[in-house]
This record gives sequence, structure tokens and C-alpha cells, in this order.
Amino acid sequence: MKKFAFALHGGAGTILKSAMTPEKEKAYRNALSQALSAGESILKHGGSAIDAVEKAVIEMENSALFNAGYGSVFTHDISHELDASIMDGNGRRAGAVAGIKRIKNPISLCRKIMDKSEHVFLLAEGAEAFAREEGEELVPESYYSTDSRKEQLLKIRDSLKTQLDHADDQLKKFGTVGAVALDTAGNLGAATSTGGITNKRFSRVGDTAIIGSGTYAENGVCAISSTGWGEYFIRCVAAYEVAALMKYGKMSIEDAAGKLINETIPEMGGDGGVIGVDQGGNITMPFNTEGMYRAKVDSESGPQIYIYR
Repeated sequence: MKKFAFALHGGAGTILKSAMTPEKEKAYRNALSQALSAGESILKHGGSAIDAVEKAVIEMENSALFNAGYGSVFTHDISHELDASIMDGNGRRAGAVAGIKRIKNPISLCRKIMDKSEHVFLLAEGAEAFAREEGEELVPESYYSTDSRKEQLLKIRDSLKTQLDHADDQLKKFGTVGAVALDTAGNLGAATSTGGITNKRFSRVGDTAIIGSGTYAENGVCAISSTGWGEYFIRCVAAYEVAALMKYGKMSIEDAAGKLINETIPEMGGDGGVIGVDQGGNITMPFNTEGMYRAKVDSESGPQIYIYR
């Protein structure tokens, strides 16, 4: 069998074992395992990297445990605005959306934009008009809502604060989900999806929707998906920064991603993590927070799932 490699994340942040119940930890591990298996199955049978990352992200968008798709956080206006992007390392094709309110799986709409249009980035109502033309599944906005997300909003709605996804003051995380893959044909792919930040205003958009910041893939170099304080990841074009350090600085993926997460982002004042895979199937998953929901598998090693540092 030719080599494949696959990794995913479900967000980074203040994820403490002391604040996690055994039941909740088991639920997260099961959800990560299910998403990992979905992508691995595609790659094991010779499927494409882009199919694998899309399928894994769909699995996480469909889980209320993650801040993407079902279970997304609320804006200040008690609504939802979802962002996502996908990129195929073969030809550097890409698709992205922001401000989504009625699409069940935003990552699938990104895939359709990439495959069936001449565009890369569609916004809000325009993106949803394109979705209707392409037969993408639409849902009422209430589909995304859960009681726990509503409670998060109501705690801070009367303030001017925004909060990155968290369940309580001791268990906060950046709830973006993402996946990266190398397939047996040697192609790379990356995908990222998020519900944004609690109590956000003014249609704020983070790095997830932005190719080169939240998502990047280039054959011969790497595939990257980011999770963290989006404004900082936008400002340093984080996902492409890793690729540039590899491509022009001749750094390994581990060193390049480590420099971004342990030097560049914190020096600017931000935090978070990335997952990445290079052309040789080497996987890296650095983060500078207390934890990051993450998992990986390749053609030579079995599934590995991690939460804490």
C-alpha cells in the first residue's frame, strides 16, 4: 500500500483534565474517533485527500460537541454565522464561505464552490443562493442551536465582551474543527469549519474562511488547518506561513509549525494551534494552549487520539 496520512482537530484552548468529566471526555474521544475513521476509510481504499478531509469535517459539523455546524455558538443578535474553507493541494484549488446561516454542512458548500464555480470565496446570502442552485441541504437557523450555546451567550450578552468557544470559565476552547490529509496518489488536502465566537458583532469573520490563514494545501509542500484566536492567524497569514517556511526556508513541517505556534503567534499576543501534514506523510499538531482536541492516523500506525498537553 502506498503511504497515506491523516490528522484532524476539534479546537484548542483551556482544556483541563481537572475540569473534564469522564463522561464528557469519553464523548469527545468517541466523536474524534468517528471523524478520524471516516477520513481513514477513504484514504485506505485509495480515495482522495480532499474527500477525506471533507468527510471528517462533516462528521464534526454534525456533532453538538464542536463549534461548527450543529452546536455552533451564538452571535450578539442571538443568531448564527458560520465560516468554512477547503483547499486541494493538487492545483491549489479552493472554496470558502462566511456568514452562513442556513447550510447544514458549510464545508460541503465550500467543496461545491471549489468544484463547480469559477469563484473561491462566497458570502452570506450569495453563498446560500449558490447553495440552492447546487441542491445543497438547507436547514432553519434553529438547527444549529443548543441550550448550552444559548447559556454561553446569555452570560455575557449585556457586556461588550466576545468569547472564544467555551463551556464554562474553566473549560474554554477555540471551537474550530479541521482536517488535513495526504492520499496514496500523493495529493494533499485541508479543510476547516467554525461557528465563530460567542457574542460576536458586526459580522466578524475569523481566519477559518480565509485561504492562507485558516486553511492551506499545496502539493509538494504541506496541508495545514488552524484553530485559535482568528485575528492573529489572519494577521500573519498563519497556514501559508508554515508552507512558506518549508518552501523557501527549507524547514521541516515540525519546525515550521512549531515556529508559528510557539514564537510568531504568541509574540503577537495570540494563541491556538495547527495541524499539518507534509508530502512525506509527516504529521505535526503543535499548540500553545492547555489542550487541543486532536487525532491522527497513517498507513503505518494506528489511530491516536489526544486532548491534553
